[in-house]
Amino acid sequence: MKRKLAAVAVLSATAMLTGVIQVSTSVAQASPAAPSLQAQAAQQRAAVLAVANGQSGPIAKALALGEQEKLVAKDAVVDKDGTRHLRFERTYAGLPVIGGDLIVHQKADGGVKSVNKAVSAQITLPSLTPQIPADKAADQATGAVKATVGVTVDSDEAPISDVHQTGKPELVVWATDGNPRLAYRTTVEGMRSDGTPSSQILITDAASGQVLSTHEKIETAAGTGNGVFVGQVQLNTNQNGSQFELKDTSRGGQSTTDMSNGTTGSGSLFANTSNSFGDGTASNRESAAVDAQFGAATTWDFYKNTFNRNGIRNDGVGALSRVHYGSNYVNAFWSDDCFCMSYGDGNGDAAPLTEIDVAGHEMTHGVTAATAALNYSGESGGLNEATSDIMGTMVEWYANLPSNPPNYWIGELINLRGDGSPLRYMDQPSKDGQSADSWDPNVGNLDVHYSSGVANHFFYLLSEGSGAKTINGFNYNSPTADGSTLAGIGRDKAAQIWYRALTTYFTSTTDYAGARAATLSAASDLYGANSAEYNAVAATWTAVNVN
Repeated sequence: MKRKLAAVAVLSATAMLTGVIQVSTSVAQASPAAPSLQAQAAQQRAAVLAVANGQSGPIAKALALGEQEKLVAKDAVVDKDGTRHLRFERTYAGLPVIGGDLIVHQKADGGVKSVNKAVSAQITLPSLTPQIPADKAADQATGAVKATVGVTVDSDEAPISDVHQTGKPELVVWATDGNPRLAYRTTVEGMRSDGTPSSQILITDAASGQVLSTHEKIETAAGTGNGVFVGQVQLNTNQNGSQFELKDTSRGGQSTTDMSNGTTGSGSLFANTSNSFGDGTASNRESAAVDAQFGAATTWDFYKNTFNRNGIRNDGVGALSRVHYGSNYVNAFWSDDCFCMSYGDGNGDAAPLTEIDVAGHEMTHGVTAATAALNYSGESGGLNEATSDIMGTMVEWYANLPSNPPNYWIGELINLRGDGSPLRYMDQPSKDGQSADSWDPNVGNLDVHYSSGVANHFFYLLSEGSGAKTINGFNYNSPTADGSTLAGIGRDKAAQIWYRALTTYFTSTTDYAGARAATLSAASDLYGANSAEYNAVAATWTAVNVN
C-alpha cells in the first residue's frame, strides 16, 4: 500500500515535494521472529550461567582456591561443538577481588580444558580491617583527581573540572599487581573542558591511601565538529582502523553520509583521520554533516530522556542522515522507505537546510509514521505537520545551543524566504501570510503546512499562554479566537500531553475535533480528569476555535 510521504520537513511557498513510501515487506515479516531469536539466545545464556554458578564451588576447589574465595559467574560463551567458556569474578571474604577474574574452558562433557586467570597470585590477607576510614579514602581519591584539574596528562584527554565523589567508597581486594591488599574503590565524577563527562574509578590502598589505579569509565571516540548552525559540538564517532566515521554506535548506529548532490543511493559515509569534522562554513562539506549528525543525536536523546522512546521506531535502530542531497534542492525530508533524512543545500548549493529544529521535525515524521500514521492530507495532514513542528521545537529547546537559541519559530536560520523571517510562527501562525491561527470549516482544504497552524498555535498557547511577552530573548504576541486570557502550563507538560495523545489515541484519520478529545484523554491520564492541566487543554482548544 502506498501513501503520501509524511516527510516534507520545511517547505517554502514555491518549493513543494510529494512522494510515496512503502513499508518494507521483508522487515514487517522478519520483525515478529526477531524477539523469539533474542529470547532463545537469552534463555540459552541464562541456562549456561546457571550451570556455571552451579559448578562454581567444585571449580574453586579444583583450582585450589582458599576457603574464603568464591566464584561468581559473569558471562558464558558456548561454541558450536559444545565447548563452554565460563567467565567468573572472584570474591574474598565477600569482598570483590580486583584482578581475581578468570575463565574456565570446558569440553562439551564438562571436563576442564584450561583456565585463564587475570592474576595467578594466591589471595591471602592478614586483616580485613582498613587503617584509613572510608571518608578519608574518598577525600584522597577526590583530591587525586582534583590535582589533575587544568593539567592534560594525555594528548587525547581534556582536563577535568567540577570534580566530586559519588556514592560511598567500597572495600575491595586489590590483586591486579600480584600483591593482594585491602583497598577502597571510589567513583569520582567531573566534566572535561571539551564537554565530555568524566567518571573515574579510583582504587586507593586502605592502609596508606596511595592511589593504586584509576580507570575512566567514559569510553567513546569523542569527535568534535563545527557545524553551519550548531557551532562547535561533541560528536560520538566510530573508529575504523585509522579512520573516524560519523557513525554513532551508542545511538543505534545512526550515521551521516554525503550524497554528493545526487538523489539515489545511500551516499558515502563521512570519515577522516583527525576525528574533527567541519569548519563551520557551508563551503566545507563536513559542516552540514556535523549539523545533521548532532541533530540526529540530540533528537534521539530528547525522545529517550523525555519519553523513554528508544529511537524513532522504539526499536533501538538509528536513522541515516543524508546531506548534500540534490542540486539547488531547497528542502529537506524524511522517508520511511530508506529510514533516512535528506537535506538539500538550498539555492546555489550554498545554504544547507540542516538547522536543528529541521532535524527534530524530520525524525518526528518517522515517529508519527511508527505510531498514529496520520494521513498526509486534510486536517490529519495538518496534525502530522504540526506534530513535527511541535517536537522539532522541543528538540531545539532540549539542545539549547548558543548558536541557535531556542524559540517558537520554525526554520528561522535557514532563511528560505530570503528576508531573514522564520518559515512558520507558532505564537501567531498567520504572520507567515498563509497559515491558520484557529479552526474554521475550510482549514482541511489548506496545504498541510498551513493547516498545521491551528495545532501549532494550540501548543504555543498551552505552553506559554496568550498575549505579549518575551521568552528567551524573543518577542511574542499570541492572540486567542475567543478573546480569552491563558496562562500556559509549560512546554514540558504540553509536550507530554501531545506525545501521549499521538502514541495512544491519535489514529490515521484524526482531525482537530479528534485531537481535542485525544489530548483531553492524555491530560486526564497524566494529570487527572479534574486537574489544572486538563482544564487548560480544554480552554486552549476553545481559544483556537476547536470546540
